[in-house]
Amino acid sequence: MPIHAAKVAKKPFVALRPVPVALVTCGHGEQANVLSIAWMGVLCSDPPQVGIGVRPSRYSHGLIRETGEFVINLAHEGLLDQVEYCGFLSGREVDKFAGGGLTQAPGSAVKTPIIVECPINIECRVTHHLPLGSHDLFVGEVVGVQVSQTVLDERGWLDNSKLKPVFFTGDQYWGVGALLGRYGFKKAG
Repeated sequence: MPIHAAKVAKKPFVALRPVPVALVTCGHGEQANVLSIAWMGVLCSDPPQVGIGVRPSRYSHGLIRETGEFVINLAHEGLLDQVEYCGFLSGREVDKFAGGGLTQAPGSAVKTPIIVECPINIECRVTHHLPLGSHDLFVGEVVGVQVSQTVLDERGWLDNSKLKPVFFTGDQYWGVGALLGRYGFKKAG
């Protein structure tokens, strides 16, 4: 790609891509539900906080507001069928855990269940709720993280080649390509 390629002005749209794909769990007990989400991100590192965008019409929106918590369960390449299933059906009508073949397990710091098949489970308590338009932003403080040992390297760090995260571009799912460098690779000294 040329460094100084010509630019074309576009009507405003969500051009931030790719974004990670997750199966967000919410609710407790019989009301526990799963929502496929790609509108999310890291918002703060100290204290650790993340944000998710949820349409107010979604069943999960009410569960998150009611309980004040959610879990971001990062999807891997082998869970694309479950991502699609949980994204196109409503928890008002179906049990997405059973229908999607997903296994619930207790959270370590919240009552909301985690999904065992997901290699990373980020347990959050809602600190802020902000209506934005088509979606509401739920800011969650990370109060617990569970990581499958199978995605850790010999130092105990996440190994993305083992994690195989999924990314969404607005209309396509993508996996991880080649490692381009590590954070701080240009740092002197």
